[in-house]
Amino acid sequence: MTVLLEVQGLAKTYGGVEAVKDVSLTVAAGEMVALIGPNGAGKSTCFNMIHGQIKPDRGSIRLFGRETAGMRPAAICRLGVGRTFQITATFGSMRVIENLQVALASHDGMTWRRLARLDRYKREEAQALLDLVGIGALAVHPCGELAYGDLKRLELAVALSNQPRLLLMDEPTAGMAPGARIAMMALAADIARQRGIGILFTEHDMDVVFEHADRLLVLDRGRLIAAGDAETVRNDPQVRAVYLGDGTVFAPAGAHAQEPAR
Repeated sequence: MTVLLEVQGLAKTYGGVEAVKDVSLTVAAGEMVALIGPNGAGKSTCFNMIHGQIKPDRGSIRLFGRETAGMRPAAICRLGVGRTFQITATFGSMRVIENLQVALASHDGMTWRRLARLDRYKREEAQALLDLVGIGALAVHPCGELAYGDLKRLELAVALSNQPRLLLMDEPTAGMAPGARIAMMALAADIARQRGIGILFTEHDMDVVFEHADRLLVLDRGRLIAAGDAETVRNDPQVRAVYLGDGTVFAPAGAHAQEPAR
């Protein structure tokens, strides 16, 4: 498989506290990798360093063979990286399709002065993205009227608008009902595998993780303590000790499993 993301020895310290300590990982084309761990384990810090919001103190980040540690998010996005966030960020006053048209215009480097008519800009391409994520029928609805699950689908469509080779998904199912969570990640997995997109995602719902992740990476206090498939991670003694508690959290695939209370 083609390796899209290669991280080596990533580290970040805040005021003497090591938020991330010597983390290394890879994501290949068409692969879904889950980065999990207790709250405060360093997941978001890793994501923000990979996407350029935070500059690492040490380590290498190679995207598509190019060193990107310290690059700005916009430059990383242009290389072919899409991102979704735990809290959705859409233009509520605009129609659903207009959110996609804005994203497409931004990706093309269009400014408002150069964009005479937003409603005409790449409308067919925007509609195709909405159809892809299952909300094509909502194209002309005001974005502010969407149900939360549909907002998450719109955010995924926006992340796909720059034709990414790698998707970073931070808590992609946060706030969604259990059934909608599984459906959301099934959609992302299908798209990723059809298009050869690699996905690195964080997630607290273990049903989602075990159903869709090809590999799991477990962080604790900034350190990577385990890596492997669901069965390997589920049975790892160190993971059980620091994350699983009494062992009821990582249930077999198909059983309902949630992160333990913090």
